[in-house]
Amino acid sequence: MKSHQQAARLRQARQRRNRRVAIAAGAVVAFLGVVLAAQLTGGRAGPIAGPAADPSSPAASASAGGARAGEFAFVRRQHSDPMAVGAVDAPVVLVQWTDMRCPFCAVFNRETLPVLQREYVDTGKVRIEIHDVAFFGEQSEDGAVAARAAAEQGRFFEYLAAAYRDAPDKGHPDLPRERLVAFAEKAGVPDLGRFTADLDDAGLRAAARSSNSEAGRLGVTTVPFFVAGGTSLSGAQPIAVFRQYLDAAIAKAG
Repeated sequence: MKSHQQAARLRQARQRRNRRVAIAAGAVVAFLGVVLAAQLTGGRAGPIAGPAADPSSPAASASAGGARAGEFAFVRRQHSDPMAVGAVDAPVVLVQWTDMRCPFCAVFNRETLPVLQREYVDTGKVRIEIHDVAFFGEQSEDGAVAARAAAEQGRFFEYLAAAYRDAPDKGHPDLPRERLVAFAEKAGVPDLGRFTADLDDAGLRAAARSSNSEAGRLGVTTVPFFVAGGTSLSGAQPIAVFRQYLDAAIAKAG
């Protein structure tokens, strides 16, 4: 009797897993009509605040990569981009939209991102570029500013890891100023005084607001949200789904 019950439970678990994969495959949807319209009108995602991202700077112009032919305009491919990881000339760029108060973004960062970095980024196949959004109120925007402040000192991904490591399994965490500073300390941001001052930097806040507005214009309404190889993927999907998704994008890139 027990063996029959165990077999039934295993079948149900497999069915649930298969449904999740099917849903994930269906989530690789074309929001591309909206995005293409953005490209045709010359739209770009909000730039990272700071001299290195200033398009009028000769040094920035010399070092910037920029989206390749056939890529969307929000793909940056910029050298020394503190909100990106991986080779600037990687065959595929995985663009992610994330919110500092999003529990599913935290799950992706903790469970899936390290695997993607090891299997795809470190092997030169994929570059990951982050765009921040503020879907869950003022503290989401404060978190985006804080992450950009950490990026100013080269600790962007370490800051995300520190914040998402402490995120609850459910609900949206509170991000008061003292907690944002505590994350910076955990992330190894070298100059905490500068970081704290940057939390009030008008340029960083304007950049975060611009990124959030651009996400809305492109049709990004949920997080985490990803685009690679001309298709999109929504949610903290299982690693098997991400492998299938990125392998297809790499094959398409040739």
